[in-house]
Amino acid sequence: MAISHHPDSNPVSFSIITVVFNGENLLRDTMESVRRQSWPDIEYIVVDGASSDGTMNIVREYAASMPRLKWVSEKDKGLYDAMNKGLHMATGDFVQFLNCGDYLHDATTIASLARCISHDTDVVYGDTMLVDDLRQPAGLMSELSTRKPPEKLNWKQYLGGMLVVHQSFIPRRTIAPDYLQDNLCADYDWCIRILKKSRNAVNPGIIITDYLMGGMSKKRHRQSLFDRFSVMKSHFGLARTLAAHAWIVVRAAIHRIFRTGKARY
Repeated sequence: MAISHHPDSNPVSFSIITVVFNGENLLRDTMESVRRQSWPDIEYIVVDGASSDGTMNIVREYAASMPRLKWVSEKDKGLYDAMNKGLHMATGDFVQFLNCGDYLHDATTIASLARCISHDTDVVYGDTMLVDDLRQPAGLMSELSTRKPPEKLNWKQYLGGMLVVHQSFIPRRTIAPDYLQDNLCADYDWCIRILKKSRNAVNPGIIITDYLMGGMSKKRHRQSLFDRFSVMKSHFGLARTLAAHAWIVVRAAIHRIFRTGKARY
C-alpha cells in the first residue's frame, strides 16, 4: 500500500497508554519501545494500580528523558477502569493501548502510522508479532491464529471475532468511548463501537506491536467465551451470533488441521 506523507506543518499526535500493576519485570522495555520512537508528537501515559514493587521507580526514571510522560498511581476497579482513566488523560489525535510487556515493533512504527493518516482516517491498524517470555518471536498473529487483519476493515467483519489485536488497533481519540466494565471482552466491544462510527480505517501493511503471549482473557478463557457471546449478541443479535459461533468452531478446526505440526495460538 502506498503511504502518503502527512504535512509536517500539522503533524498528527498520538497518546500511547500503558496500564500496569506490579510490572517492574516487564515495564522498562515497554517504555523504552515508546521512548525510542522517531515520531516527535507522542504523549505517553502510564496508569499504575498502586504497585507495591519497583514499577513507579522505573516510571520516574523515564520521566527524565520523556518530557511528555504522564502518570497516575492509585488503586482502581480493574483493568478496564484503569484503561478508562488513561483514555480520559489522553490529548492526542489517536490513542493506542500498549500493555505492560508488549512493544512497539520498531523505532519507526508510529511514524509509519502517522504518514498514512489523512483527514478522514479514524482508525489505523495492522498485524502483530507474537513473542514468548524470552522475547523470541513465535510468528505473526495472522499466521498462528484465525485472525488476519483485512485490507479494508469494518464493524460487520467482527461478527467472526476479534480480527485485529487490540494493541494494533489505533483509533481517533474523539470517537473512542469508555470501555465496558466487568466484561473480559470489553476491548472487542470497544473496537466494534469505534468502527461503527469510523469514516475510514487504514491498514498500512506493517507489524505494529510485539505481543507477549498470555493475557487475561487467555488465562480466563471460559469466562471470556461467555463475555464474547454477550458482546456479539448486543451488536449482531442472537440468531447471527449463534450462526457465527458455529462458523468459528468450524474455522478453528480447519485452522488446526492446516497448522498440524506447526505453531498455533
